[in-house]
Amino acid sequence: MMLIRQFKSPPSYNLPISTSNSKTPFQNHNNIRFSIKNNNSSSISSTDSTTKKPDPFDDGSANPSLLMSSSDLSKSAPYPGGMGPFTGRDPNVKKPGWLRQKAPQGDKYQEVKDSLSRLKLNTVCEEAQCPNIGECWNGGGDGIATATIMLLGDTCTRGCRFCAVKTSKNPAPPDPMEPQNTAEAIVSWGVDYIVLTSVDRDDLPDGGSGHFAETVKAMKKSKPEIMVECLTSDFRGDLEAVSMLANSGLDVFAHNVETVKRLQRIVRDPRAGYDQSLSVLKHAKLSKEGMITKTSIMLGLGESDEELKQTMADLRAIDVDILTLGQYLQPTPLHLTVKEYVTPEKFDFWKEYGESIGFRYVASGPLVRSSYRAGELFVQTMVKERNKKS
Repeated sequence: MMLIRQFKSPPSYNLPISTSNSKTPFQNHNNIRFSIKNNNSSSISSTDSTTKKPDPFDDGSANPSLLMSSSDLSKSAPYPGGMGPFTGRDPNVKKPGWLRQKAPQGDKYQEVKDSLSRLKLNTVCEEAQCPNIGECWNGGGDGIATATIMLLGDTCTRGCRFCAVKTSKNPAPPDPMEPQNTAEAIVSWGVDYIVLTSVDRDDLPDGGSGHFAETVKAMKKSKPEIMVECLTSDFRGDLEAVSMLANSGLDVFAHNVETVKRLQRIVRDPRAGYDQSLSVLKHAKLSKEGMITKTSIMLGLGESDEELKQTMADLRAIDVDILTLGQYLQPTPLHLTVKEYVTPEKFDFWKEYGESIGFRYVASGPLVRSSYRAGELFVQTMVKERNKKS
């Protein structure tokens, strides 16, 4: 019987970010003209009226931190037309020392980079500006190299406010040779654990599930012993697409809820949602006996401790096995503002708390990402134990 430690409240180690003046975040934003350009070079313009319209993202909680005022923007204007609610960066706030990483280097890193370029493959490591690219590609302290391939191109059909990946309503069609090219790359690298992920492809009938499945099968055929994790979109809630991928031969089915329920509408594209993501994870678990499921949550977006605990409880209720927790870092001032920098000590608390309520493994730290060190020994052991039972 598992002994559950009683956690009353997490330690108060958060580092709040405050503005340098006392004005309300939306003060001075009347009559600002915005021009939003799409990839086809057309633009849509609008002008705020002096009468403030209701904010569709306002849930009645504290005002979001728009850390650059309109007067600041008019002086420098480095991102013309792109600023809006929930975005901005305070130039006086610096990242804490624990978030600083060395530039990636090493023989293994260069080998993987060259191979990707030769085979014209994309990685989320590069597209999403992941700070752990050097550690994962080189194998870290345990020597288990992990690579994360991004399938279905480098352009997403959705526009989540935390993500740096390119967006378009009509991205290029999938490369039919990508599954075979990916398998070829994996065999040549000699990696032990591969993570396949993708942009959202709402333009495809199955959301790209079939392309995922073909890639998994090609890799398992080329190297049967390799362990494959698929970090997927929600396939618009299409459970048949989820089931197809879950039965393709993969070892870990991952899909990210990203944030707590209250912040979903602010953080993610409107086509995504909390309940839809839970449904995907639940169905993946039910589609194949012994399927290992995994999800990730970003911290520092304004979530409360109680909201995070409820999210973790909801995930355990559908038997999610693995949870990763990491600090949200703003890619550009056009993206969501960081509300707080969560300290390493508090991340340690959340790891202990998560494992105490039943998660089989929790990776928690400021620089942890959903694919961070995915193939480390503990996860490999979980996969091997499941394979023995089956």
